[in-house]
Amino acid sequence: MDKAEISAYTVLFIGVALLVLTFINAYLFLKEQLRILAAPDLIAVFGETLVPLIEACIRVMYLGVMGWIGSIITIRGVQLLTSLKREARPEVEKEPS
Repeated sequence: MDKAEISAYTVLFIGVALLVLTFINAYLFLKEQLRILAAPDLIAVFGETLVPLIEACIRVMYLGVMGWIGSIITIRGVQLLTSLKREARPEVEKEPS
C-alpha cells in the first residue's frame, strides 16, 4: 500500500467517523425530553420557552454543519480512492471489430 492510498483511506474513514458522530449526536438530541409549558399567560410562555428554542436551533445548525463537513470529507476520500484505482488498473486495448 502506498502513501496516496493510505491517505485516501484516512480521509474516507475520517469523513465516515464524522458522519457517524453526527448521527449519534442527532439521536441523543432527539431523545431529550421536551418541556411544553401550559400557562394561561401566552407572553410568559414565550419568554420561558425562547431560550430552549434558541438552544435547539444552535444544536440543529451544529448538526447540519457537522453532517455537511463529514459528507464532503467522505466524498473526497471516495474520489481519491477511485482515482487511485483507475491509475493502478492497466489499460486494456480494444481490438478493432
